[in-house]
Amino acid sequence: MPLDDDIKTLTHEHVFLGAGHDDNTRRTLLVVALTAVMMVGEIVAGVVYNSMALLADGFHMATHAGALAVAAFAYAFARKHARSGRYTFGTGKVGDLAGFASALVLAVVAIGIAWESVGRLLDPRPVAFGQATLVAVIGLVVNLVSALLLGGGHHHHGHGHDHHHDHGHHHHQDNNLRAAFVHVLADALTSVLAIAALLAGRFLGWTWLDPVMGVVGAVVIATWAWSLIRDTAGVLLDATDRHLEAEVREEVEGPGDATITDLHVWRLGPGAYGAIVSYLGAAPAQAVRERLARVHELSHVTVEAYPA
Repeated sequence: MPLDDDIKTLTHEHVFLGAGHDDNTRRTLLVVALTAVMMVGEIVAGVVYNSMALLADGFHMATHAGALAVAAFAYAFARKHARSGRYTFGTGKVGDLAGFASALVLAVVAIGIAWESVGRLLDPRPVAFGQATLVAVIGLVVNLVSALLLGGGHHHHGHGHDHHHDHGHHHHQDNNLRAAFVHVLADALTSVLAIAALLAGRFLGWTWLDPVMGVVGAVVIATWAWSLIRDTAGVLLDATDRHLEAEVREEVEGPGDATITDLHVWRLGPGAYGAIVSYLGAAPAQAVRERLARVHELSHVTVEAYPA
């Protein structure tokens, strides 16, 4: 084979955006618009009707509108710079960076809601239950529509039927979309809690339930935020995937003619992983590459052979 053909064969791009990148961008932009409109309505209604649950939901939605806008920007940035030589392994992690930022926003929101809710417990105020309930119901409908829009791209499994790849769908998870999805779910949760509190206050006289629901919502949101922070931070810090690492070892060492001496497996983007494999043995490097080709998640592989 001529040298030029060899070079063409070995040259490759570092674009690891995920299969649903453009579709997820459109979904996120639409949800940003819906959320922005509803947040204004809920904040105004919360002030007018003096409902802490409704006001908390509105401000919660306001921060989510900002976080969703960041998610949309991340998609656009990743696409624009996908082939830029400035980023060694492409822009596949931009979504994880946006997801981490969104998770931090979620955590701050949870603290703010809890603080204000405790204040309302200590200093109760009259609430216009009927009007506030109507606005909360509208907010819930908007949240559910947004969740449906984002949910269609959130649950992407993408695995084949190979028995080596049955350990879950997390390899293909888009943490940017996941963060947007969690923000919308958190909005839906606070809407449900607000409706329950307002109805209980109106018909049972349980005015204390309005701020209590704010505290409950804050705890749940904080839990979701921690889960997002943990997962996205792991990607940003190049945490290894133990399941995938085990698959690589099985493929390389299985035939018995190679022993791995150094192994690095890390995520490059949704559904895309990189691997650096150093081994000692008689197996030809090309044979090892062919074995690793069976690990579907690997998109960028470097093999270092040290003959025994």
